[in-house]
Amino acid sequence: MRLLQFLFRASPATLLLVLCLHLGANKAQENTRRIIIQNFEIPTTANRDEEVTATLQVKTELKECMVAKVYLTSDVPVEGAFNYKYTRCLCDDYPHTYYWDFHTNRTVRIAAVVDIIRELGICPNDAAVTPIKNRFYTIKTLVVA
Repeated sequence: MRLLQFLFRASPATLLLVLCLHLGANKAQENTRRIIIQNFEIPTTANRDEEVTATLQVKTELKECMVAKVYLTSDVPVEGAFNYKYTRCLCDDYPHTYYWDFHTNRTVRIAAVVDIIRELGICPNDAAVTPIKNRFYTIKTLVVA
């Protein structure tokens, strides 16, 4: 019984400390930066043998730079510039935009993929971080009429 009474008689200082810790933890969780922000644009429809342009803008909110490998992949084979892979240094003050021009005769699901990799000679002074989650992608469908 005495233990129960002791638990219910918390001092005001203890209650204030618990409240401050609770508010501080919530504020810390709201202040998270996004590793990769993608804006993938592709037409929803196209005609057979029509040239299609896919555009991907990639940026980050991290203060550190990263080595980013950017490419497209699909559920059916697509030839030409579709298979180009780009590797660049990605920093918070300079987003990158990538373009792919290609032809397709079939409806295709396309994924724009950004891999954060460890590679020397890309970022200045080789100063780059590699986050634990290192693959980001967006999927869109191109319908061919």
